[in-house]
Amino acid sequence: MSAVITTHGLTKRFGPHTAVDSLDLHVPRGTIYGFLGPNGSGKSTTMKMLLGLTQPSSGGIEILGEPLTRASRTRLLPSIGSMIEAPPGYGHLTGRENMRIVQDMLELSTPQIDRALATVRLTEQQHKLVRNYSLGMKQRLGIAMALARDPSLLVLDEPTNGLDPAGIEEIRTLLVELSGQGITIMVSSHLLDEIDKMAGILGILAGGRMIFQGSREQLFEHSVPDLIIETPEQQAALAQVATIAPGAPDADGIRISGIDKDRTAQVVHRLALAGIPIHQVRREQQSLEDVFMDLTGREGLL
Repeated sequence: MSAVITTHGLTKRFGPHTAVDSLDLHVPRGTIYGFLGPNGSGKSTTMKMLLGLTQPSSGGIEILGEPLTRASRTRLLPSIGSMIEAPPGYGHLTGRENMRIVQDMLELSTPQIDRALATVRLTEQQHKLVRNYSLGMKQRLGIAMALARDPSLLVLDEPTNGLDPAGIEEIRTLLVELSGQGITIMVSSHLLDEIDKMAGILGILAGGRMIFQGSREQLFEHSVPDLIIETPEQQAALAQVATIAPGAPDADGIRISGIDKDRTAQVVHRLALAGIPIHQVRREQQSLEDVFMDLTGREGLL
């Protein structure tokens, strides 16, 4: 798939601290790209570099197939909508008045403003003061500002931060709808399971470095879930498998971590030869958060 965002060795240093380290991003056109990582992992800094708000220490950025430079930034920005950190907006003004500021700054038409407000479902609340908006409404107003210029790329930093479950679901539904309209969306979050529900491609940062980039299916291939063997003879089973893979007691038997299919077969064969009853052999189900913790805990690069 053609890429809307590509970076090559993107690096940002603040004095002796390296916030982003040799990042190679690939955001395919027409996808929702989930940009994941704990707080302080370099997500916001990366997004600011992609928007030209912060200059990289080294490396290159291509947006919509064109290198991002001081000269090209002005030409590329009309194709990019963004919301970085807190949602914008003046509390003493109405939603419509805030949008009018955006309209005047970007020289947009009134139909563009109307369409953006309708897209985020704020048409009926546009004449209310923003200070009376809920946090979810403020987030939607920020997204409306990002959408006003009809961008082909939307870059959102933690758009569900601080929202309750209903607000999170509302923003997720909106982003999925926007993606269905052909907008490429890069959205950062530390809410792993929430991104798991909408993103087609994932990029995971830890300590400023990319530890994974690809589909959900590819991600789960990099993590081996624990093996659970249900048996009433727990201690005997642990003794039998110890030379193949150290196990641990589990509520229904024993638990073995990090073994592949071949070693699983060896374990089952060893227990069967020893006459130890096996009631069930299964892999523990994993969430995206489980896999994320597995990968970052190993501190290795993929």
